[in-house]
Amino acid sequence: MRFRGLDLNLLIALDVLLEEQSVSRAATRLHLSQPAVSAALRRLRTFFGDPILAIDGKRMTPTAHALRLRPLLKELFGDVDAMLSISPHFDPATSTRRFRICASDFVFSAILYDLFQQLEVVAPSLQFEIVQTSDETLRMLELGEIDLLIIPETNASHDHPSEFLFAERHVVAGWRDNPVMAGPMTAAQFADAGHISVQIGRLSRASFAESHLRAVGIERKVELLVTAFGLVPDLLLNTGRLAIMHERLARHAAKSLPITYRDLPFEMPIMREVVQYHRTRADDSGLRWLIDELSRVIAAADARALALA
Repeated sequence: MRFRGLDLNLLIALDVLLEEQSVSRAATRLHLSQPAVSAALRRLRTFFGDPILAIDGKRMTPTAHALRLRPLLKELFGDVDAMLSISPHFDPATSTRRFRICASDFVFSAILYDLFQQLEVVAPSLQFEIVQTSDETLRMLELGEIDLLIIPETNASHDHPSEFLFAERHVVAGWRDNPVMAGPMTAAQFADAGHISVQIGRLSRASFAESHLRAVGIERKVELLVTAFGLVPDLLLNTGRLAIMHERLARHAAKSLPITYRDLPFEMPIMREVVQYHRTRADDSGLRWLIDELSRVIAAADARALALA
């Protein structure tokens, strides 16, 4: 298959060569001989008029032109993968499709836990892979490496469709026997206590709550910094520390741990959580079904929480 004179099979070889930066390793991944991959590299060099991989001592290093090609290749293969994933018919009762969902551990505990319990009955053969949100989240969405992304609206990509999923309050949580948690909390008590803070990713990206605190200039004594929301409840036990938590997560944790939560002693905007998918998958009937199931599970959980309030 040729397009504008290029054998399209060579693009697969190019993608693997740029990842491995080694003819021998690329040959192993492609299940081809080294001479065959070397021949493919020569043809790529001829077509692009560029060395693609330059020899640097005992290593091969991508050229500047090859580095410009790499994200285009990833986007191309992501779009192809999206195209192949789309089916005009989706039957959850019989489908064996695998969905890759990117979400924080807060979303897993508060939302996806209930979803997977129910889908085991109505869609027993579906498969799911959960990917934790990170610095790479939006890049993965752009490359089509995830099917659904659940993320605060403020962090969502403007280049892909998003749909409102749920609204979330933040509360202050602490150990049940912490004297500060005995009644409504004052701003002074909040400021005097030690705190646990959550930051996401290797680049210390601030959570929704942390971003708001910085924006309005509220300072705390952060004594523990963790990279997952789910670590916070256990770390509050038997201490005087406090933590700003999603209300759903605090409510979920309080079912099994001796922690409690109160309203914050200052205003915190409501966090709007959205679900996103790649723009090429807007007509994917499987994703549409899964989003609708998510919305139904959230509505049912909110109704139960309201009834118990």
